[in-house]
Amino acid sequence: MALQNIGAANRDDAFYRYKMPKMITKIEGRGNGIKTNVVNMVEIAKALARPASYTTKYFGCELGAQSKFDEKTGTSLVNGSHETAKLAALLENFIKKYVQCYYCNNPETEILITKTQMITLKCAACGAISDVDMRDKLTSFILKNPPEQKKGSKDKKAMRRAEKERLKEGEAADEEQKKLKKEAVKKKGTSGGSKDVASKASTKKKSNSSDEDHSPANSHAGENDQADDDDDDVQWQTDTSLEAARQRIQEQLSAATAEMVVLSTDEEKQKSAKKSPVHEVKTEINGHKNRNGLATAHGSLVDEIREYLKKGSSAGKLKPFLGSLSGTPQEVMDALFEALFGGLGKGFAKEVTKKKNYLAAATQEEGSQRFLLHAIESFCAKASPEAAKEVALVLKALYDHDVLEESSIMEWYQQGFSGGNKASQIWKNVRPVIDWLQSAESESEEE
Repeated sequence: MALQNIGAANRDDAFYRYKMPKMITKIEGRGNGIKTNVVNMVEIAKALARPASYTTKYFGCELGAQSKFDEKTGTSLVNGSHETAKLAALLENFIKKYVQCYYCNNPETEILITKTQMITLKCAACGAISDVDMRDKLTSFILKNPPEQKKGSKDKKAMRRAEKERLKEGEAADEEQKKLKKEAVKKKGTSGGSKDVASKASTKKKSNSSDEDHSPANSHAGENDQADDDDDDVQWQTDTSLEAARQRIQEQLSAATAEMVVLSTDEEKQKSAKKSPVHEVKTEINGHKNRNGLATAHGSLVDEIREYLKKGSSAGKLKPFLGSLSGTPQEVMDALFEALFGGLGKGFAKEVTKKKNYLAAATQEEGSQRFLLHAIESFCAKASPEAAKEVALVLKALYDHDVLEESSIMEWYQQGFSGGNKASQIWKNVRPVIDWLQSAESESEEE
């Protein structure tokens, strides 16, 4: 079955992943009983994640004709003879109104009906909620026939509630155990002193009697029995006061361990003097350690930008944040590109199209397009071969969305191709978009 991209605006996008079957119609009947049967309406509705009755009813509302969808047989009929192209155009209008997100045009949305009987679309990609125009005729049909909720949504809510209740019960049990422990400690503190004295005296008497009465062969067994009896009778208690803790530390630390703990300043000076200046240069770069010291200046910039992006801040606030970072404009741009697309392989161009707003915000100043192009060049040199192959698509996408200008791309290509790095694979991958720009320029001059 032939497939096409969902949405007329995405018709020419070869990498678009949301697809639906092409419409197939069939004329049935004669005279006044002539009807148009949309043969694959069930498959189309499934791809759009909408009930087939919605699309069939929409055709009837827009054409002013009776329409009917049979749930048992899956037959979609519209009275009258209608061309496939006309019905396909109406389906595109249905997608714009009831499928695509009004903000990001993503078709992965869900129809929600509010308490005030308003129809909204919730986008799974950007999270936006779009309000549907309630003046449309189909809205009354949707309110009378609301879409079924996704399976498992009620079960998930019940599981979340049960999990919250379990956590509350666990916290209450922990608090009770803490209270019991505190009460036990208080009781031991009041009665512990007298019991300790009595227990020590009893142990001394038992040890003396065991030495006199028992033979050496049985003395070992007697000591074990006494130890068990002592453990049952004696309640041990540790003095946790500050003076007692200091005294225990002084007793435990010997002269040898004290020397190990306290490092002399002479030894530190000797160790620092042994280090060569070359080693110091290698271990520190701009205040950040390199691979010998776990991080670099570039790596720290990448981490800072990634932490900022994780907070979900908008692209409009990105420019002042980048201006607050330490580093040259080229270093900041390299770090931004690495934070946005690091680790990507196949699908690199698609991700650039999704996150184009961040790149547009970073290239507002004059000359910043040159920094972005050099960032793309260095990224492709380090990226996987699959990502480097899509550099032409990346440049075209940024050019189509006015992030990069033709003059900047051509100047960057001419400098790089004629420079010392002209043997790099990136220039071969970029060549198709350069030829396309040149051909478009020549055509405009001829016109």
